[in-house]
Amino acid sequence: MLFWDRLWENLPYFLEVLIPAAGMTVRIAAGAFVVAIVVGLLLALLQTAKVPVINAIVRGYIEIVRGTPVLAQLFILYFGLTEFGVRFTPVQAAILGLGLNGGAYLAEVFRAGIQSIHAGQMEAALTVGMTPLLAMRYVVLPQALNVVVPPTTNYSIALLKDTAIVSAVAAPEIMFKARNLVMETYLSAQIYLLVAVMYLVLSLILAVIARRVERRLAVSGSAGRTAAA
Repeated sequence: MLFWDRLWENLPYFLEVLIPAAGMTVRIAAGAFVVAIVVGLLLALLQTAKVPVINAIVRGYIEIVRGTPVLAQLFILYFGLTEFGVRFTPVQAAILGLGLNGGAYLAEVFRAGIQSIHAGQMEAALTVGMTPLLAMRYVVLPQALNVVVPPTTNYSIALLKDTAIVSAVAAPEIMFKARNLVMETYLSAQIYLLVAVMYLVLSLILAVIARRVERRLAVSGSAGRTAAA
């Protein structure tokens, strides 16, 4: 009973600190997600260029990023680059670090989506006068959406939970604020239980949104195929 008594007694104060931190967590995750999509799409498009040197560079980047810990990458961005006069705020380092790491993962997702579209689609677009860039933009990528959206939305949910790691560079998100609360109150069990519940609620909300997006795209894709038939 003492556990719950201490939790209820301190709950208003905990929420006063952690709710704004939850907002920062969402902002960091959203920023990193945008960076990951941009980087992942760029890397995927570079791989489709079929230029050996470019492909080697892209593959090297993907292997290095996916083969090293995210925490090490964050430390390089936040601490290591200061040796060269490059300084990021904790939030900037968090968004950039998680985004660059996620871009390496999404590059494989986007590449698989692009390659799932028959090559004849691109050839047909080129024969009617489209440039390769326009053909990719208006013909290939829209059709690849049904392939890439499910793993991309799953990644977004994982990314939200992965933001906990950026507390290591003092980004003021949920875990960082929770750690400060623990040092202040010594109620670690109560605080981390509350943190776990907050992450669960945020993840469930994001999962509901993601499933709705997937269903809407699936319906749109079916309607488009029916009209084309």
